[in-house]
Amino acid sequence: MTARRVSFRAPEAVRIEEFPVPDPGSNEVLVETERSGISPGTELLLYRGEAPDLPADETIPSLSGDLSYPISYGYAAVGRVIETGEDVDDEWLDRRVFAFHPHASHFCVPPGELQCVPDGLPSEAATLLPNVEAAMNVAMDAAPVVGERALVLGQGVLGLLTTAMLAAYPLDALYTVDRHPLRRERARDLGADEALAPEADLRGALSSAHCEGADLSIELSGNPDALDAAIGATGYAGRVLVGSWYGNKPVTLDLGGRFHRSRISIESTQVSTIAPDLRGRWDKSRRLALAWDRLAGIDAGALLTHRFALEDAPEAYRLLSEHPEDAIGAVLTYP
Repeated sequence: MTARRVSFRAPEAVRIEEFPVPDPGSNEVLVETERSGISPGTELLLYRGEAPDLPADETIPSLSGDLSYPISYGYAAVGRVIETGEDVDDEWLDRRVFAFHPHASHFCVPPGELQCVPDGLPSEAATLLPNVEAAMNVAMDAAPVVGERALVLGQGVLGLLTTAMLAAYPLDALYTVDRHPLRRERARDLGADEALAPEADLRGALSSAHCEGADLSIELSGNPDALDAAIGATGYAGRVLVGSWYGNKPVTLDLGGRFHRSRISIESTQVSTIAPDLRGRWDKSRRLALAWDRLAGIDAGALLTHRFALEDAPEAYRLLSEHPEDAIGAVLTYP
């Protein structure tokens, strides 16, 4: 049998490689993939040649290398166990599972690196698990206070899921920003009070009789210019949380004006770790369990707007990179 995988060879050069289907080791299982989700953030950095010279992700065994070409990447694979190693319980056979693994038709991992997909949850929806977990992490780090006015810049998959999370909080107002009408429409559907274009007067829109600007701004657009906009929209002593990964794109901020006296705090958030003040009660297992629970109530079709056969992966990346006005999220299918 021949297996296939996505390989980033150079900027804007994606190939489908063939390789022999691997045999599971004694403590491994062989998974045949049904669906895998494309991360429009990190994977587009790789596609465009904008990823920095850093480890891929030290917390995920299958991504233990760096981000240099050629590289296989991805971390949202859903499939079925079709073979088990001699030391693995046969009960794993035919289980539908999720793995933080690059895009490939077949792969071997120890069972401890798998998550069982809940019955009734479509495989396509299950590919959103990492995004839901990341949105939860953003919300946990943001720690909104009752009655605050919040702003989320960027309404891609992560931004929209974060909007949905924050819509459940007792905020005074929740505003979002995105340049594309389709994404602004989705943001309203998911609970945003207002969905604005970037050219809007953000600070004015977020101001009220009791506060000037946003109490909390979250930057998730991946656009370095949006961080300056987030700071500008945030009121005195407000908080700016940066969830975007800009890769090697430079960030230029205007900190010479009101920022100097604003006491605005700027902090990063990223899903690989949990905030220190929460680690006594939270770990990744608890967060993932809650992410599965939240995922069951999400309309995946509103976020995953396109589907491509694995062989058409180059077209998928081209669409996401060149036409974000038409696409939000994409999933690869494996016949």
